[in-house]
Amino acid sequence: MLGQDVLAALAGEQVTALGRADLDVTDPGAVRAAVAGHDVVVNCAAWTDVDGAETAEAEATAVNGTAVRHLAAACAESGAVLLHVSTDYVLPGDATEPCPEDAPVGPVNAYGRSKLVGEQAVAELLPGSGYVVRTAWLYGEHGPNFVATMLKLAAQRDTLAVVDDQHGQPTWTADLAERLVALGRAALAGTAPAGVYHGTGSGRTTWCGLARAVFELAGLDPQRVGATTSDAFPRPAVRPAFSVLGHDRWAAAGFEPLPQWQQSLAEALKRPAFAELVTAAGARADAGGDSG
Repeated sequence: MLGQDVLAALAGEQVTALGRADLDVTDPGAVRAAVAGHDVVVNCAAWTDVDGAETAEAEATAVNGTAVRHLAAACAESGAVLLHVSTDYVLPGDATEPCPEDAPVGPVNAYGRSKLVGEQAVAELLPGSGYVVRTAWLYGEHGPNFVATMLKLAAQRDTLAVVDDQHGQPTWTADLAERLVALGRAALAGTAPAGVYHGTGSGRTTWCGLARAVFELAGLDPQRVGATTSDAFPRPAVRPAFSVLGHDRWAAAGFEPLPQWQQSLAEALKRPAFAELVTAAGARADAGGDSG
């Protein structure tokens, strides 16, 4: 989902795009060969099955941790800049105010622990040329995501119940992709200090708030979305209750934070893949399925 938007943001540049079939990121020799000759490496590869990681932590860590060490070592050897995409899940999620980039880490699940291993490898091996960009609540045109799911359900059900006690920042992959490319260019120019950045949409909401915004922007009745608690949807992996991140460090690189999440969501829903889902949801409403 993110990788395809990074490629779109790099249109016209000389780019090597490697999918899972092209590169085994857990193979250090293959990683070294792939990195050679490149100025910037953007790592969008990850084990993203949060619940699955609870029973396969070693496998998740191999991709999210050990493989990142291979990438960082290869970049250190070749002199390339590494942009590594990480997650809010490395934080404990118990804050009440936006977490700064230097907030203490403390993952509450196996996925978060696996991603923290990757962050630590970048910090250790690339102190001057490694960039960790934490993101959260991603949605985009090119993969399964919450926004698309809400639109699909809007075309199938009269009402929905969505969790309202988890707080975070919806982040459009197109926004993050453009920022990753800009950060890579700034890194090459020597104008962006290495380290941790928080790449999430500005503002904050809950999953329920996001769902209602999706409905409203799609021309549907947001009151079709009811609020519930996390207890109503038990999952194998604990989710952080508070995933709101601070964005102060972007100023050091000469950037503003990413746009407000509502603004980005409105733009995203105009894109073809989302627009088709909006049309389908609207057709149900026009047929009498929308109670608003």
